Amino acid sequence: MAEAAIAQRPAASATSVLSVKGLQAWYNESHILHGIDLDVREGEVVTLLGRNGAGKTTTLKAIMGIVRKRVGSVVFDGKELIGLSIDRIARHGVAFCPEERAIFASLSVKENLFLPPPISKAGAMSVEHIFALFPNLRERLSSGGGKLSGGEQQMLAIARILRTGARFLMLDEPTEGLAPVIIQQIGRTIAELKREGFTILLVEQNFRFASTLADRFFVMEHGRIIDTFANSELEGRMDRLHEALGV
Repeated sequence: MAEAAIAQRPAASATSVLSVKGLQAWYNESHILHGIDLDVREGEVVTLLGRNGAGKTTTLKAIMGIVRKRVGSVVFDGKELIGLSIDRIARHGVAFCPEERAIFASLSVKENLFLPPPISKAGAMSVEHIFALFPNLRERLSSGGGKLSGGEQQMLAIARILRTGARFLMLDEPTEGLAPVIIQQIGRTIAELKREGFTILLVEQNFRFASTLADRFFVMEHGRIIDTFANSELEGRMDRLHEALGV
């Protein structure tokens, strides 16, 4: 699966759909991000790497506007997002899938799936398309969200985003705590979404998983980007990654 995912990966556009410059963020008085610079090109999978506490999740939340105290520049598709509310950022086609998945336990899979309003009727993924990506969800459509396995909840969390029509996906630790067979399915889905033209910014502790999918990597430490490199450079960077990540 890993080799196939890389071999079938189409070339990403040279155009940056997301450009982050000098992004700083705080939780109350705690200064977490110290001037993040990164870009994501259209059709790319980009992975943020770093130890726990490096600021990876905060970076995604700051882009999405979930972290209120932030300064710098976040330009998406030519539009500045700093200063916009979360709902306005979402309407631009940006979506965030949190590590905790945020599935409504009291609602059925179907209700969870259709809860978020579409941001683009033309771009919203059809239910049949979603079932092709996640066959498990078809079988569990009437089940309560709280009765799903961790893997099924992760599938539903991603599917719910796809139903909105968002084309830029930020996925925070999508394989955390999942069985190997489910991790493989999530990997196949991300590879398929990339083939369909989605752009993905991924935070992932499972380095082997990320290495099969990402076009480029940004390495974070103490709220800063300390390195960036392409997948083709990965082999030559392993010693440094061992030091930075403990891989």
